[in-house]
Amino acid sequence: MLSSFRTFAKSPFAAALIAVLVISFGIFGVSDVFKGQLTNEVVVAGKRTIDPQDFKMRWDQARKGLEQQSGQPVTTELMVENRYDARLLEDLASQEAFSALLEKVGLRPSDQLIKAQIEKIPNFFDQVSGRFDKVLYQNTLQQNNLTVDKFESGLRDEIAQTHLVTAIVDGLRAPRAFSALGAIYMTETRNVGYFSVGPGAVPQVAPPTDAQLTKFMQENAARLMKPEFRVLTVVRFSPAMVGANLPVSEADIQKQFDFRKDTLNKPEVRSVIQIPGKDAATAKTIAARLSKGEDPRVIAKSYGVEAIGYAEKPKAAIADQKVGEAAFAMAVGAVQVVQGDLGLAVVKVVGVTTGHVATLQEVRPMLEAEARKTAAAEKVYELSQKYDDAHAGGATLVEAAAKAGVGTITLGPLTEQGVDMQGQPVNGLTQRLVQSAFALPQGGESEIEDEGNGESFAVRVDRIIPKALPTLAEVRPRLAQVWMAQEIAKRLRAKAEELTKRVEKGESLEAVAGSVGANVSHVVGLDRQNAAQNKDLSQESMGKIFGLKVGEAFNGEDAKAFGIVVGKVEALRGPVPTALGRMTEATRPQLTQTLFREIGTDARKSARNTIKPKTYPNVARVALGLEPLDAKADKAPEKKK
Repeated sequence: MLSSFRTFAKSPFAAALIAVLVISFGIFGVSDVFKGQLTNEVVVAGKRTIDPQDFKMRWDQARKGLEQQSGQPVTTELMVENRYDARLLEDLASQEAFSALLEKVGLRPSDQLIKAQIEKIPNFFDQVSGRFDKVLYQNTLQQNNLTVDKFESGLRDEIAQTHLVTAIVDGLRAPRAFSALGAIYMTETRNVGYFSVGPGAVPQVAPPTDAQLTKFMQENAARLMKPEFRVLTVVRFSPAMVGANLPVSEADIQKQFDFRKDTLNKPEVRSVIQIPGKDAATAKTIAARLSKGEDPRVIAKSYGVEAIGYAEKPKAAIADQKVGEAAFAMAVGAVQVVQGDLGLAVVKVVGVTTGHVATLQEVRPMLEAEARKTAAAEKVYELSQKYDDAHAGGATLVEAAAKAGVGTITLGPLTEQGVDMQGQPVNGLTQRLVQSAFALPQGGESEIEDEGNGESFAVRVDRIIPKALPTLAEVRPRLAQVWMAQEIAKRLRAKAEELTKRVEKGESLEAVAGSVGANVSHVVGLDRQNAAQNKDLSQESMGKIFGLKVGEAFNGEDAKAFGIVVGKVEALRGPVPTALGRMTEATRPQLTQTLFREIGTDARKSARNTIKPKTYPNVARVALGLEPLDAKADKAPEKKK
């Protein structure tokens, strides 16, 4: 191949090609000739980047968090359907831009500070020595799919942001005038007069005709539409089907007991204190002080060493074998100098919990239950294999179940939400089964699907009842009630508007109320704090009242009965000075927190405007195992010449 290249290089075609390249380099520059290549980063913010692997790790962390919150599995497809990928991408871009801006202005924690912070994290402490363990640190990060560089970079960002936040919070306090305005807003009170306009104030509504109801159904088709229903035949394979009656042989129980005897026994455990001794004389002195009851930590510190404690540990847990042998031969409270494999040690036994040797009689119920569980799992596997063989050979679900000796059940009609035609939950369903059933066509049969814990199933869709509007006969009584209620509500609204205009034109509230046979009620001292406790006026009315001046009228839904309330603001009073002062100071910390959040939001916006991070949605989608939306969209930014 190399000789072919050399031959081509001597040809006139090669000379022409090289000439074209030289001219293009001279006119456009080397970088321009190759520009437009696709990037492999998900986020680029200045010199900072997030690669696909890092994005996938953060995505998985977010998904686990959502699963913990919801208490059920969350799929990548569901998250993408709710645009979580776009939101995460934007959040990461803002975070990286903010960290890049902090670096740009010189706010960067030193390596010494990072090292000091890491060495304070308990997860990285050796359990025996109680000190930071570098190997444990690296292994812990590796177990969590983190590199040292990634972890320390994240910690550096966190510390830098903490320093900035501390500097802001220490000096931030909302101006008293700000909180005073809020206090005035919350404590100004209004006196309100109102009366109710009920159905008796408007003409009666005649029952609807079929034509009116049909039109009403069409206008509300989305709400009236009956969902798709399916009728299913299900075959289940469960240890519970066979486990209760399975015999368990005595030989199997004895075999299991002999095999697990060591794990069933409880070994003797001891609480031991061990202090290293540099030489025999030092060890002797330490032993004397321990015997007198001095604090082991104080003794160890006075000799520049650390006391090692073993709390209720078996002999095998003691690092030095000879020390362990000695400690487990001593009486409680005894102190002894031991020449261990790792040097001299002074040992004191603080407590002893004797071990226990399990007998077959004690653990028989547990072993029998486990043996039945194992036998049941094997039997279920055998039945499922028989079914699978028959089904693969062309038998239908019902025929294959019969050949395997397993019964079937019919479920439905039911919806994708697992309820029947009356809206009641259908027994015998699982989320996995419903998902599988609604992914099949009519007449379709699934393969055996595992549900965990030894449970599995296969399902057949016998019949699909498509979405449809109910017939008028099915819903006429209820639909007529709703139609008439809406018509009355329209008339009440129109009447209330008419009465409100009369009040606004200057008629007294009492006179207007009397025209519809109503009485005026009054609410005194209504403010934004006690509004939620008021049961006489609806939220609609409240929302209007606090935007009105004295003498202005309103109407809104009646909070107590089917009807409309008409009223007006009769008086407006400012807050009592002493109460205003107390509220001003009480709300100041909360307002300070609001200001702080707004500063944080604006700081991130400013960082994005300054750093101008780039996001690459297609690279992110590929990292999640999804198809890119636009293969040409994620081009790397052009580099300046």
